Amino acid sequence: MPGKLYLIPNVIADDTQNVVITAQVRNELPHIVHFLAEDIRTARRYLSSLKIYESIEPLHFGVLNKDTKPLELEQLFDPITQGHDLGVISESGCPGVADPGALAVKYAHDRGIRVVPLVGPSSLLLALMASGLNGQRFAFQGYLPIDAREGAKAVKEFEKESRQKNQTQLFIETPYRNNAVFEVLIKNLNPETLLCVAVEVTGKEESILTQPVSRWRKTSPTWPKAPAIFLFLAI
Repeated sequence: MPGKLYLIPNVIADDTQNVVITAQVRNELPHIVHFLAEDIRTARRYLSSLKIYESIEPLHFGVLNKDTKPLELEQLFDPITQGHDLGVISESGCPGVADPGALAVKYAHDRGIRVVPLVGPSSLLLALMASGLNGQRFAFQGYLPIDAREGAKAVKEFEKESRQKNQTQLFIETPYRNNAVFEVLIKNLNPETLLCVAVEVTGKEESILTQPVSRWRKTSPTWPKAPAIFLFLAI
C-alpha cells in the first residue's frame, strides 16, 4: 500500500514555532521520516527546533525546488511507492502556495496518491484578514515584474481589475525588494486606492497597516528586509 503525501507548514517568522505550529502538525510528524524541501539545511533546523524527534540524523531528505524537473519526481517519490509517508516542508508558511511543493502535489494527484494538508500559518490569509480589504473577492498575483516599466504596467492593470470586480489584489516579494515594490505601487496606484503593507506577519516586529495611497505618499516609509505581503483595493 503506497504512503501519503503530507504538506507540512513552516514558521513565517523566526522563533515562533511554539506559537504557530499546531498540535496536528506535532502529532503527525513523528511517524514521518522522509521529507522533500527546498533547502535541506533549513528543513533540518526547523524539524530540530520542534523537539519532536530524539535525533534528526535518521531522517531522509530530498531536494524539491523551482528547478526540479518532472522526471526527477519519480525518484523523489520512492518512499511513497515503498509504503512510507512523505512530507513536503515549505521554506516559509504553507507548501504549495507560491511554493515548489505544488509540483509534488500535482504529481501525487496524477498518480492517485492521497494528499494530506496540515494546518499552519499562511501570511497571505493572515494579511488579508488584518487588512480590512475585501476578503470575499481577492486574487493572489504572486510577484510583480522586476522591470520598473513592466511593474508599473502590471499594477495599473491589476488596479483596473480590482475596481471592476471589487477585488483585493495580493502580492509577495523577496525581502530585499520590499522598498522597490512599494515605490512602484505608490507611484502608479490612484491616490484613493487602499494599500495594505503587512511585514513580518506573526513575528515580534509584525506591522500591518492599511491606508489610502495618498497618505502613504506623505509618509514614504522605509521597509526592512523582512517577509512582506502587499495588498490593495481600488475604490
